[in-house]
Amino acid sequence: MPVRLPRPRRFDVYVAVGGLLGGLLLWGVGLATRPHTEVYVLLPGRWPLLLPLVVMACCELLRRTAPRTGLLIGTAAIVLDLLTQGNLVTILMYTDLMYAAVLYGPPASAHRIPRITGLLTVAGAVVPFALWREPEALLIGVVTGLVAFGPAATGLIVRNHRDAAVAARLRAEQTALLAEMDRTQAVTAERARMARELHDMVANHLSAIAIHSTAALSLEDPKTSQDALVVIRENSVAGLAEMRRLIGILRDSSGDTEPVAAPTLDGLGALVDSARANGLDVTLEAERGKLPAPVELAAYRIVQESLTNALKHAGPGRVAVALARWDGLLTVAVTSPYGDRDGPTAPGSGAGLVGMRERAGLLDGTFEAGPEDSPDGKIWAVRATLPVTEGEPE
Repeated sequence: MPVRLPRPRRFDVYVAVGGLLGGLLLWGVGLATRPHTEVYVLLPGRWPLLLPLVVMACCELLRRTAPRTGLLIGTAAIVLDLLTQGNLVTILMYTDLMYAAVLYGPPASAHRIPRITGLLTVAGAVVPFALWREPEALLIGVVTGLVAFGPAATGLIVRNHRDAAVAARLRAEQTALLAEMDRTQAVTAERARMARELHDMVANHLSAIAIHSTAALSLEDPKTSQDALVVIRENSVAGLAEMRRLIGILRDSSGDTEPVAAPTLDGLGALVDSARANGLDVTLEAERGKLPAPVELAAYRIVQESLTNALKHAGPGRVAVALARWDGLLTVAVTSPYGDRDGPTAPGSGAGLVGMRERAGLLDGTFEAGPEDSPDGKIWAVRATLPVTEGEPE
């Protein structure tokens, strides 16, 4: 199957046609590079000039599509031109082929051709001078350098600059892509953090409102309804305050307002009192020292969400909250009765367990939640282990 060469570029066609017309013009006016009396002009006369000229013009069609092939054929044509009186345009087109072979050829050829032409330039200057001992013999090396080494070196310089520009553009595109990925990850992480905070702050109050409103609607005792309405009002007011605070933080972009203090484990007593007011029988055992702020926030939110889940789903009985610190770890355990409950329940989406697991994971801690067997019966246990960094709180 015959091999089909790729179609030449339009600019290469212009170069070939222009070179051919220019060479024919010089041929027509009888202008050659050497007189016919030179001893090494083996093909005197005007007509032998046309063959290397036409071959070189055809090689210009391959200057980008097949640069090495064009250079090899062009080298044979320039050797043939040296046997004639010579045409200046033929030489100029050969220099362009040398330049194009380095610029558009494979990387191996781009580095090999300048070395070969450099050696030929040195040899073309040293060998004739050593043989003839005439200063004019050095001109052979000069001409070889101008025709071969100069275009090859220029092509290598241009290629290096082009490759450097391409590499810089690729680095810029990669940097922009990484920046966009970082921005997307930051937005995703911030949205997840906001979702956890919103759920932890509001879910407790809304669950209490749902349970007590259901109790008020299902019982006709005025005293029970009155107590339920009191609890509903307290939780709704507290929930609205939490919502306003979060909305204020999200809307304020000036940075003039003071940041809202994050909840700490010092607020566990108030959190347990609120759970007792909502009808839970809660006991608290907290043993801790100075803790980093992220650890305190995560432990507080885990206890808060566990009490909310107990309020919504736990059976009758005691809810136990225990915090202990040992061997550089803070353990959080919240247990509640597991089983059917007689009173009203509130629906759950599972987001609370996901949020607690994410909070523990962000601190390289562990989290487990599920039913367990105990001497008092089956319980639902939430257990988290959070690493503690020694030193002052962050």
